Amino acid sequence: MNRTAIILASLALASCGHTRHSAGTGADTAIYTVPTDSIILSDPAVLADSATGLYYMTGTGGQLWTSPDLRNWSGPADVACVDTTSWMGKHPAIWAAELHRHNGRYYYFATFTNDSIIIALGDDGNIPRRASHILVADNPAGPYRPAGNADYLPSYRPTLDGTFWVDSDGEPYMVFCGEWIYNQNGTMEKIRLNHDLTASVDTATVMFRASDSPWSRERRGDGVTFNRVTDGPWVFRTATGRLGMIWTSWVFSDYTTGVAYSESGTLDGPWIQHPEPILPPNYGHGMIFTDLEGRTILSAHSHANVDGRYIRRPTFWRVDLSGDSLRVIERL
Repeated sequence: MNRTAIILASLALASCGHTRHSAGTGADTAIYTVPTDSIILSDPAVLADSATGLYYMTGTGGQLWTSPDLRNWSGPADVACVDTTSWMGKHPAIWAAELHRHNGRYYYFATFTNDSIIIALGDDGNIPRRASHILVADNPAGPYRPAGNADYLPSYRPTLDGTFWVDSDGEPYMVFCGEWIYNQNGTMEKIRLNHDLTASVDTATVMFRASDSPWSRERRGDGVTFNRVTDGPWVFRTATGRLGMIWTSWVFSDYTTGVAYSESGTLDGPWIQHPEPILPPNYGHGMIFTDLEGRTILSAHSHANVDGRYIRRPTFWRVDLSGDSLRVIERL
């Protein structure tokens, strides 16, 4: 994330619960005038809410956009209300926010960073405190406030991109990344949550590591080796019941999305990596949702380097999960 994006992510908390434009829960209160390709947004995550008949999109920056059709949007709205007396402080950056409906309430999973708290020294400098946390609201437009007060994840290392999954045994989990800048080999991990999502249970366990990927690559030292980044997990099931996960890393300078499948059908794995990426180069940090028409859609952001600045925009892809594996059909 570049400096401009970090500043914008921090400003999302400046007016919690207020909007720059209308992002209400009803189609009669909002004007949908912003086309998707005009929105600059990293890590776009979409909730299709049948109760309101609207789509709610968030991502890095933590703000909220609403749409009736995935083409034209209203927003952005500031909806994240953190506890400013906690370790996050008054102006944490917000990365990779997601919305999930669970047991009649709406949960906001996001990564928060406080640059004023240094937890370790990495190869490239100081590592700030960064971790995923969960906020909650009674309606999808928020405002979202902390679901629990305790830390969900360890405080001594940076973690990010927490997402939500309820396994086949009915137990809720947060799936998240152990950041590569701390361990030099990014991890994908899981931690069990209690049933009201107010706290984590037990300790985190590793599902797989960046080095397990056959497709992500970087040049390091005198040769080519695995890319160290794990980013953007999203867990899904196919129609046959097969458990999969899309996630993102890099193939040299290209930001790229791949997929892994669990041989056990649970988060315990083992996870087998598909040998090739599933999206074209420079589309990443994806998630999957069923739209209001019943289609299965993968949301990801495009990734372009324009004069040294990353430009990222939401993109939507129709995918097929009717068989035993994920198949990308077309870009919408």
